[in-house]
Order: sequence, then structure tokens, then C-alpha cells
Amino acid sequence: MKIVIYVYHGITMLDAIGPYEVLRNLPDAEVCFAAERTGEIKADSGFVDLNVKHSIEDVKEADILIIPGSTIAFIEEMKNERVLEWIKEMDKTTKWTTSVCSGSMLLASSGLLAGRKATSHWKPLNLLSRYGAVPARERIVEDGKYLTAAGVSAGIDMALYLSDRMVGEDETKAIQLILEYDPQPLYNAGNYTSANEKTIKTAEKKLTKDAKKGLGLLGLIKNSKQILGMMK
Repeated sequence: MKIVIYVYHGITMLDAIGPYEVLRNLPDAEVCFAAERTGEIKADSGFVDLNVKHSIEDVKEADILIIPGSTIAFIEEMKNERVLEWIKEMDKTTKWTTSVCSGSMLLASSGLLAGRKATSHWKPLNLLSRYGAVPARERIVEDGKYLTAAGVSAGIDMALYLSDRMVGEDETKAIQLILEYDPQPLYNAGNYTSANEKTIKTAEKKLTKDAKKGLGLLGLIKNSKQILGMMK
């Protein structure tokens, strides 16, 4: 079973690594990280990077395709016609095409989510409608073979959901135990609908700060007002 995770400069690392840790435990799993070009891929934090050995030219098919999100870099990826065309070609071969967080924006901008229900991180969620998708403020959304997850940590839940669909309850429970994935958060603040206004405003300030940092890292300062405006 071939699992391809597309990565790019500025990704949120857990978006990729969370599903990886789950799905690598599937029977006969073969996981491949692919980027537009081989070499170092930096995370949005600026502190972590991946050494990617496969370019999108080398990877032509997958059973599962995963598109991670990012704080701000997804905006530029949405304009990358080479990558979008690759995603569309890969989609022709997949059993499941999936995304985590703002990764759904790449699927949407490639046209794959037109008329389909999908989710994303709560901050850019409404952007989906610009590309014909139907935004849903849900943790995981399945529409046909398209599986989209909400922000960051939701990728782990999405991967477990996918595992359950593919190999069943017993195998998936074992994978969950291997990861000791037993969330018991300190606060009930991890969902937009249950967070209070003060928490949302504080989170928005932090996201804006991270986005501006990302703009600097990616050399997109000239477009900062336009890009940050799209995030509102």
C-alpha cells in the first residue's frame, strides 16, 4: 500500500507527521514523502526540517495521498500550477485523497473539491467556498474518496478514521495503542465552537504573528496585506 505525503516549505510539521505515525503501521504500508524538489524542507516554525528524497516527478501514483497544511505557505502553493497539476494526476490513481488543516485549500484550488463538503483549520475555513467547495466546521469530513481534516492535530484522528475504513477496528485499536493516543487536554478549548471569545482572539493574534513570520521566511512581504486579508 503506497502512501504519499506531499511536503513543501512552510508546512506545519504535525500535519504530515501525525498521519505518518498512524498510517506507517498499516499492513504492507510504504510511506513516501515527496516535494516539488528533493532536499531540505523547512517547517513553518523555522526550527524543524525534513530531508526529502523524492520529487513529484519521481512519484506518479499512490493508494493514499496526503496534503498537509501550513500557517501561511499554503497560499503560495495554491498558485503553483505544477504542483496542482501533479495533485490532479495523482488523484486519478488514489483510493483516498486526503488533507490536513489548510492542505484542503490545495485540493480545492486544484478543483478536486468542487461541489464537495470539506473542512480545514478554523481560520481559513471559509476560503474553501471560493473554489466551489462546501465548508463544514467539522473535525473530519468524508465525501466520496476525499477525506479532509480540521487543524493540525485532527490529522491524527483522520488517519485513524482512514485506518478503520481500510483495515478495521482491531488493527486500528492496536495502532492507537502503539501511539498511546489517549487525548486528555487540560482545557476544553481545542474546538472553535466551544472556545470562548477571549481564547479565539488570543489565538488569532498568535496566528497573525506566525503568519507574518512565515511571510518573512518565504519572501512574500510585498503581498502581506493581500494574503493576511484572505485569512480573515
